[in-house]
Amino acid sequence: MHCLQRQPELSKSEELRRLAISEKVIEENAKLLGIESSRDLQFLLQGGDLLKVRSSSWKKTRYYKLQEDCKTMWHESKKTFRRKHTFSLDDISAVRLGRQSEGLRKNTEEQVEGRCFSIMFKGRRKNLDLIASSEEEARQWVNSLEKMLSSLSNLSRQQKTEHWIYSCMRKADKNEDDKLSESELKNFLRLINVEVDDDYAEELFKECDTSKTGYLSGKEIEHFYELLTHREEIDVIYQEYAKTKGFMSPDNLVDFLMKEQREKAPLADAHSIIEKYEPDENAKQNKLLSKDGFLMYLHHPEALVLNPDHREVYQDMSQPLSHYFISSSHNTYLMEDQLKGPSSTEAYIRALLKGCRCVELDCWDGSDDEPVIYHGYTLTSQVLFKDVIKAIKEYAFKTSDYPVILSLENHCSVEQQEVMAQHMSSILGSALITSPLDDSMPTEFPSPEELRGKFLIKGKRLNKLEATFAPEAAAADDTDVTEEEESNDEEKEEEEEEKSQMKKKLKLAKSLSDMVIYCKSVHFHGFEDARNNLSFYEMSSFKEGKAMGLAEESANAYIHHNVEKLSRIYPAGSRTDSSNYNPVPLWNAGCQMVALNFQTSCSDMDVNQGRFLVNGKSGYVLKPAYMRDVNTEFDPITLTRGDWLRHKTLHIMIISAQQLPKVNKKKSSIVDPLVKVEVLGVPADVAEKETNPIDNNGFNPAWNENFQFDVYVPDLALVRFKVEDHDSTSGNEFIGQFTLPFNSLKMGYRHVPLLNKNGDLLPSAGLFVHIMVIDAV
Repeated sequence: MHCLQRQPELSKSEELRRLAISEKVIEENAKLLGIESSRDLQFLLQGGDLLKVRSSSWKKTRYYKLQEDCKTMWHESKKTFRRKHTFSLDDISAVRLGRQSEGLRKNTEEQVEGRCFSIMFKGRRKNLDLIASSEEEARQWVNSLEKMLSSLSNLSRQQKTEHWIYSCMRKADKNEDDKLSESELKNFLRLINVEVDDDYAEELFKECDTSKTGYLSGKEIEHFYELLTHREEIDVIYQEYAKTKGFMSPDNLVDFLMKEQREKAPLADAHSIIEKYEPDENAKQNKLLSKDGFLMYLHHPEALVLNPDHREVYQDMSQPLSHYFISSSHNTYLMEDQLKGPSSTEAYIRALLKGCRCVELDCWDGSDDEPVIYHGYTLTSQVLFKDVIKAIKEYAFKTSDYPVILSLENHCSVEQQEVMAQHMSSILGSALITSPLDDSMPTEFPSPEELRGKFLIKGKRLNKLEATFAPEAAAADDTDVTEEEESNDEEKEEEEEEKSQMKKKLKLAKSLSDMVIYCKSVHFHGFEDARNNLSFYEMSSFKEGKAMGLAEESANAYIHHNVEKLSRIYPAGSRTDSSNYNPVPLWNAGCQMVALNFQTSCSDMDVNQGRFLVNGKSGYVLKPAYMRDVNTEFDPITLTRGDWLRHKTLHIMIISAQQLPKVNKKKSSIVDPLVKVEVLGVPADVAEKETNPIDNNGFNPAWNENFQFDVYVPDLALVRFKVEDHDSTSGNEFIGQFTLPFNSLKMGYRHVPLLNKNGDLLPSAGLFVHIMVIDAV
């Protein structure tokens, strides 16, 4: 066991020197982050005591403060030898004032409501529940943190990179003398994820050490930074078009945009780019674009690989609901696995903020006549139904204002179903659809546009909707209805048990039944039966195995079925770890609600995020015209000739990467990156190619490798860029990825942002590629 060493007391002059350095570091970091020295920044830098809440009996005082890098929160803990006492502001997804988290509602009294706040993290990290000493102080913490998060989200790629490099330099400067020795320079290079041999490091050091003092300072460090961040590949492109005294004129820029980027670019656009991105005022006045301005433009969202027009809602939103792919979640209440993981309102919030438009609620009888949500017959924790509905109401339309479908798996008694209906009615109010939009019997689904800001209930109904308008034509069924059991697996030994369970009858409360308008759950007895006997609003849920079989064997029939009716697919019950399945074959068959476990990070969720990245992240993506036609002959397996066959050749050059994060956090560990490019879509389009690995360089590796893909059905294709850390002795480790629809690719020289395994943006990392799409002959 280590012993704590008492720190030697600093002399007054040393103390003042350290204080001056600290103030300088804070000032420099704030400047790099574009943060003005404000009351909020000073408040966080000073920090203060907060009561950390873990349970009703575990409430302990901890001192929290912002560190000098203006990006990392530190807290004091009595566990002296815990290495991680910090978290980055980049890891925070939201800060919420009041008792908004389940932990605070459960473990604190109402009278401390105004003093409470929660810090919500990205990924699976647990919330941080805190209590301040006063309501004013709680508001100050929340306001200050929110302003910092807002400032960080508005940073340019250049600012993020500069701040990151500066922070690494500060860490490498062990003796805090504002100078870098040769050994400190080597340490710095390891911190930024690049390993260089001693000879090269010595050569680099000597080139920058113009004062011959044996260390770098001031202008020498600036020169070192310029050498380090020099992008030779950008230089080559820039020099080819910088024909006006070594700069790009508006005409030169138009040439670049039209020839390389394949963009229709009037001269006015070129003037606008120079005005917006040129950092040098002199060049800007002369209407010229410098190399720095050119690089800043290439990093801007409007110049990235994703078509900026597709970042907004650009599709026709007036088609019937069945004509869209709809972002859908399975077991939405779970934060982790479906055997013993926690259930939480936070899981619904996260899914809704990711643009999910169909959430699932497994409802069971709870104590005190209050229904609960959890995974029945397992050790998953329970959450109150009414708390879930409140969370859904608050967060449903923050990312997208298009309709949210509440998929009910109902196991409650009639009495508690009445309570469910009452909660939904009182909490959701007029936003809940409880009758057809025009109060007459509909013949097809309304559109997402008509249903903006509305909630639809998917569940069992006592009778057909027609009975509401013509009671004599369609009398009510028995009050017993069969409830689907989604938890059953498809293993043969369970089939008999499933049959017996399907025979069980569930009494259904009329008040709950009447709320089901456009999404009535029914069993699937084949495409012919559905065509002849089911109304458009009667929909089925399919286990993944059954759905995959239909998508492979009867794809065209499935597509026809999904033109007018909705289908929801859910993972097999054997996926006790809440793993996922590949959604692509089911989208190819026109299935709208391909439900995945949103809480599970995996390649299938990456692909789902890529599918719904476009159309304003609205959670609705319009299916191609040939998948909305009742007479379509499209079959993704056989690919007979038709409008869908638009053979393209995709050329991708993987040029370089920038600022890839370390996978292994050990100081000596450097990544050996390689890039995989995948095309996903109809079977004929599925392909994958990869670059060679680059040894010991995650900072600025370069490949310059070309790939070619044939894409036959571009409307359904997705392109995935994945970066891995090569390991010849075991499996490669994931570094980052980015997935987007083929039709949303921009051509030319493009930066590709990278997302981590949780789907969050890696602040400075990215790929640089060249893309060309041509019509195949």
